[in-house]
Amino acid sequence: MSKDGFNIERFMSKSGSADQYERQLRRLTSGGKSVASIERAVRGAIESLEKKGRSFVIYGEPQSGKTEMMICLTAKLLDTGRDMIVHLLNDSVDLLGQNLGRFKSSGLAPAARNFSEVLDPGVRLRGQKNVIFCKKNGSDLRKLLEKIKGWQGVVVIDDEADYASPNAKVNSGDKTRINALISDLIGADGTYIGVTATPARLDLNNTFDNDSSLWVDFPPHANYTGQDIFFPLDGPPDFIRTLLPDAGDDPKYARQALFGFLVNAAYLNLYHHPNVERNYSFLVHTSGKKVDHKSDWTVMNDTLNAILKKDQKKFPAYVEYIWRLAKVRFLDADPTRITDFILDNISRHSIIILNSERDWKDNSQAATSPSSLFTIIIGGNIVSRGVTLDNLLSMYFTRDVKHKIQQDTYIQRARMFGSRGDYLPFFELTIPQSLYVDWHRCFVFHRLALSAIKEGLGSLVWLSDQRIAAVASSSIDKSTVDLDRGEMLFSLFDFSDEVEEILDGGLDTFEKLERLSDVLGPALPDYVLKYIRRTSQGRSGAIGIHPAFDISGYADGPDIDKSVITRRRGFFGKSQAQRFPAAAHHLLVLRNGEGKARLLYKFAGSIQFIKNTANDS
Repeated sequence: MSKDGFNIERFMSKSGSADQYERQLRRLTSGGKSVASIERAVRGAIESLEKKGRSFVIYGEPQSGKTEMMICLTAKLLDTGRDMIVHLLNDSVDLLGQNLGRFKSSGLAPAARNFSEVLDPGVRLRGQKNVIFCKKNGSDLRKLLEKIKGWQGVVVIDDEADYASPNAKVNSGDKTRINALISDLIGADGTYIGVTATPARLDLNNTFDNDSSLWVDFPPHANYTGQDIFFPLDGPPDFIRTLLPDAGDDPKYARQALFGFLVNAAYLNLYHHPNVERNYSFLVHTSGKKVDHKSDWTVMNDTLNAILKKDQKKFPAYVEYIWRLAKVRFLDADPTRITDFILDNISRHSIIILNSERDWKDNSQAATSPSSLFTIIIGGNIVSRGVTLDNLLSMYFTRDVKHKIQQDTYIQRARMFGSRGDYLPFFELTIPQSLYVDWHRCFVFHRLALSAIKEGLGSLVWLSDQRIAAVASSSIDKSTVDLDRGEMLFSLFDFSDEVEEILDGGLDTFEKLERLSDVLGPALPDYVLKYIRRTSQGRSGAIGIHPAFDISGYADGPDIDKSVITRRRGFFGKSQAQRFPAAAHHLLVLRNGEGKARLLYKFAGSIQFIKNTANDS
């Protein structure tokens, strides 16, 4: 130390920023944000790593705030000594820029960098910690691989992990280009953490040998509006749901949806928050084809111009429709005042088409954070992933497919999910009835499957039926997925005389169901119970509650584990089905003769269960 107090040794010994995770949590809480869900996900990820997990998935709801979670997870990984963390994103320059900007503004140290910033030979990465962003395209990944060649212990955090990363050539023994490059990036001793709202493909495809028993649940925050709101199992919806006839694509339905958006936006600005004017957006999603987007644009543009220019033929009919809709929809409001507001401000509209990367780059800010009072967004596939639409008030969704709906794709289409806040009751979804039913069932199947993970089961059951496929067939590793009809098993419980009395007693079906729910608790998940109640429509004959079945007499073998009551080929056979031939829902308690039991649920309708047995022991 010098005479004036300068001590170079003190500065040489500093190891850099510490407690980054806690600082990130403080940043969020100081801004009024809840961090409970983030803490749970990060804690779960660290526990999976401590179990020597090298490949697992963090799954959550669409639009549920995963970017902040990934910032906090990165901070925690840096705190634990990880020195190379690579974030992979969809092949979109603007989406990469948005996420990279949020990471940089968080105050994370080191600051996150785009891979292009580190390619120069003069940029030295060794001897320091690194957070690097890279798009999922072949050229970028190859350049990054060359730069970090030989690096040990790389952590790959894969945003929208089910997109581009799974190996679509899994059944041919080959690898797709992106899958192979990411495998090389992970290397022999790296770690893969996939982040997605739709993990089915990652499980069925066994992407990067991820272990579903180590998957981590990222629950939505308290203000989240998701599948429980937009696809409720029972009761009226908490938003405006307008169901269209299934036949035809008459432009009048698009116009009527536009009028509904104008009326709702006007009402909110006049009556709900009269002192603060807000801009709102309306998403039109009818197709992935550009020619269809042009047709949608024509309908919107012609309708708005007819109102703006007071077209002699169309103006009277359009304005009368708006006035009458306002009168019927909002009984506490003056329909003339609402109509005046719309006519006075109709010129303050913008129509944005998003059907390409260039469109997104040029118009993403105006679409995600509307700068016009009435913002209409016409979009295809590009609005399905990684896009958060602030102040989205209405959605016109008529897109259908001739073949099976692909479950993971349609879950990502739910752009109305997120923080809709106090204007949720005024949100309007306009959609053909059959498409809404299919979309609804997508989420039912999705949640039933994920409930198995939350119950601590390592083996998943993914469901599909004649119209809804779990994932694209090319992504399924047929060597580890049983495509036969299957069954769902929930958590183990202690078998008791009380359970046996309920099953064998004289109670009617619905009384038995209620008693079982009271006694079994989480071993009969509430969500399954609600689904059974709703789809049975009060018909007791639709539910078969079987006597308890003792599996202790089954022959021992490699396909059965009696201690935890699992069997690769399932337990439910024809003899059980014939006991209740008219039932759609079957509940069977399996006991192992050692005091333990497990509830089996089988849907005997047209649902096909796809069970992945890769992680069965």
